[in-house]
Amino acid sequence: MSGPSPERGLLDTSVAIELESIELTRLPKISAISSLTLAELSAGPHAATSPRERARRQDNLQKIESMLQALPFDSRCARAYGSVYALVASAGRKPHGSRAVDLMIAATALANDLPLYTLNASDLRGLEGLVEVVDLG
Repeated sequence: MSGPSPERGLLDTSVAIELESIELTRLPKISAISSLTLAELSAGPHAATSPRERARRQDNLQKIESMLQALPFDSRCARAYGSVYALVASAGRKPHGSRAVDLMIAATALANDLPLYTLNASDLRGLEGLVEVVDLG
């Protein structure tokens, strides 16, 4: 992305995990995450196989919770998910399975009229014209 960062944006889980290593000028001035990202980050410490990694993930979760507002996945987001699902399916991609949470996060961005910042833009192919995806990868 070139030029100054926009005023507001939604960070997906990939960005939230790597937040400390991303140059701040590449991020929106006011950033938020989806409650779905918070859910994924909350599961992270429990999925870790070593105490050291568990502690690192728990620390990351606490930092993100203290820094960023988690936008709820509400009825507006659920309706937006229908549009996201339909567009991805019409592009010949599978909108379910492991991709479902990513698309629900995209629906959160759509419902809140926010660009979606990600390190994994290829996971969001097919959303062009519906959700503004900002590739930080």
